[in-house]
Parts: sequence; structure tokens; C-alpha cells
Amino acid sequence: MTDPYIVGWAHTPFGCSDAPDTEALMAEVTGPALDHAGVAAEDIDGIFVGVFNNGFSDQDFQGALVGMGNEALSRVPATRYENACATGSAALHGAMDFIASGRGKIALVVGAEKMTATPGVEVGDILLGASYRREEAGVGGGFAGLFGQIAGNYFQRYGDRSEELAMIAAKNHHNGLQNPFAHMRRDFDVAFCNTVSDKNPLVAGPLRRTDCSLVSDGAAALVLVAPEVAADMQRAIRFRARTHTNEPLALSRRDMTRFEGAKRAWDQAYAAAGVTVSDLSFVETHDCFTVAELLEYEAMGLAEPGQGGRAIREGWTAKDGRLPVNPSGGLKSKGHPIGATGVSMHVMAAMQLMNEAGGMQIPTARLAGVFNMGGAAVANYASILERVS
Repeated sequence: MTDPYIVGWAHTPFGCSDAPDTEALMAEVTGPALDHAGVAAEDIDGIFVGVFNNGFSDQDFQGALVGMGNEALSRVPATRYENACATGSAALHGAMDFIASGRGKIALVVGAEKMTATPGVEVGDILLGASYRREEAGVGGGFAGLFGQIAGNYFQRYGDRSEELAMIAAKNHHNGLQNPFAHMRRDFDVAFCNTVSDKNPLVAGPLRRTDCSLVSDGAAALVLVAPEVAADMQRAIRFRARTHTNEPLALSRRDMTRFEGAKRAWDQAYAAAGVTVSDLSFVETHDCFTVAELLEYEAMGLAEPGQGGRAIREGWTAKDGRLPVNPSGGLKSKGHPIGATGVSMHVMAAMQLMNEAGGMQIPTARLAGVFNMGGAAVANYASILERVS
């Protein structure tokens, strides 16, 4: 089996959208993605939809909503995927398996979420559905509370890393200034991010507001085609590797100071692609909270356990560093509409590889790494991408 190629994409601005629901959000990207790829709706063999929902909307059966928002796609087989914050990557893998198996030649992947219409207290409880409620339902601060525990345990073992977390937040907000799709295009310096204040209060454990990603609306889409179809396309990006690993859902069954599943996903991806972390041009990684990005530096092999702070403190992950991480601004600046996130991260990587990233562009972008996770590093997806044409 040979994995399909990415040949087109589309992306809405992330933030507080006027679109009333995921049906409308998905309609904003399906047509433009097909146009970008140069593919007609009648050529699509399957639609793969990533929407978390879990209470953000009374309307479910989200796979069928693509056809309601775009009549030309209403009779194409469509399936909805859900895998917590990795929902978009799960849909992407479903589409890739579909084409690699020979069941179809062209697939449309759509990820979306409408979150901002839901009251904040309800959002917290909905997101806590991505935890093991039997043990973790009482965690203060909702899902942020889980990552507050992770940060607290890391600090207890390796020392206070609050300043390094602030540096990660400041880096990603600075990068996000150049992303036209970003939810929050504001430059916060390290001093602001590292100071607890009325504008930057503690949220959970040692995590401050600037350590937490944004509740956002948005959608993104990708067009995938079999390699023989890609030969006639204007753009073509192939997967050198794509992996998916899992860890136990309950934090009590893991060492929460290490993302072991993420490390396995990266190690398997490097082995499949025949590369190491030093070969990557940049990485788009899942910074739902700044401590997640810190731990992911260690999982991807950029630093040893307990030493992730070096990567940000010594400038390794800056846009002009040896391995730029989240040149898009990441979830921290770009926003985190759950179902759209994994798809968006692959769109951002594809834009870089095609030299279409505008002010976000990494001049030497040749090999991209993408890491998207569901829950607290429970479902872990890593991709290594390169441009073909």
C-alpha cells in the first residue's frame, strides 16, 4: 500500500465565527479546498469528517452535514470520526487508509468545531469528556486542571519551569502575528506571560491564562489523492511517515511527566521515514497547553527528559532556530477548534512545504513534522511530510 498525497486545502479564520454551526463552517472550506486542488465534487470518492461535538451542538450525524452545506457533495459517502483533540488526524488517517486500500482515488477530509456559542462552564465539562471521568471528573479547572497536574508533577521532579512555559507562550504568540487564520494575533512578551495578574490569572496549578490554548470556532479541509492521480496536480505533498500510538486514558496508569505514547509515535515515524529529528525543517505540534509543548520537545527527541526547557531557553525552537516549532503560532495563538485542529496542522505544514505560507514561511522548509494528540497524550499521531511537486 502507498499512502496518498495532499494536493489541496482550505482553512477558515479561527476565532469567534459568525457561522452558526459546523454545517456552515464546513461549507466555508469544502468548495475552496476542491478549487485549490483542481478537483470537481463529482470526482470525490469519500468524505472523512472530524468533529468532536460531545455536546457543543444538539445536531450530530456530522458526516452528513457536509452534504447539507454543499449540495454537490450530498451523495458522496461520508463518515464522521472522533478521537478527542486528535479528531482531525483520525479523519485524515481514515481517508488515507481508504485510498491506500484501493477503495477510492480521491478523498476530502474536513475538520470543524463550533465552540464559542457554548457557555464557558459547559465548555470545560464537555472537554473533560476527553479524560477518564471515573477518576478525573473532580479535577478542579476542568481539562486545564489535568494539565495543571502534569505541570505540577513536572515542576516537582525537575524544578519550576514557569519561565520556560512563558517563553513558549510568547514565541507562539509572536509567530501567530504572521498567521492570517490565527484567533489571537497579539504579541505578548515573556514578562507578561510569566507574571500572574488580573489579565493573566492562574487557571489551574501553575498554569496561567497565557499557558492555555483558546476556545475557538473554525474549519479546515484537505484533498487527498492516490499517487498516480497526483502526477497531474499542481501541488503534491507526500507522507514519508504517519503513525498512531495510544496510552491508557487514566493518568493514574502513566508517568504524567513523560509523554511516552508521543515518543513512540515520533520514534516510529523517524524509523519509517529513515530520518532523525535533526533532519526536520520545522514542526507543528500540539500546544493545547504550554507544558504540552515542553514535554513534546522531549518526546520528539529534541531534548532529554527534564531538559525540554533548554530548547526554548536556548532558542532552538524559535522561527530562526535549529528546529522551528509552531511557526503558525500553534494552538496557543491560532486557536483550538477541536475537530479542526489536526487537519489545520497538516494544512499549515503543507503551506510551508509549498512555499505558500506568507509571513509564516520558513525559508528552508523541506521536511515537516506534525504531532497531534487526543486527550492528555492518549491518542498520538505523528506525520513526516515532504514536497513532491
